[in-house]
Amino acid sequence: MSDEVKVDRRALEALVCPVTQTRLSYDPDRQELISKAAGLAFPIRGGIPIMLIDEARETR
Repeated sequence: MSDEVKVDRRALEALVCPVTQTRLSYDPDRQELISKAAGLAFPIRGGIPIMLIDEARETR
């Protein structure tokens, strides 16, 4: 049984960075949404994007 949860890419495309309101890119290997403008990566847990700034990791 796989622990991987299928992520709806179309739904992810509708999301924007909560800091900059810019487009996010999806990293399927790390299960994250990346905001290049803000330098943040938002985790996806159980197929649900966690768009809280406190939960994001810095990418710079």
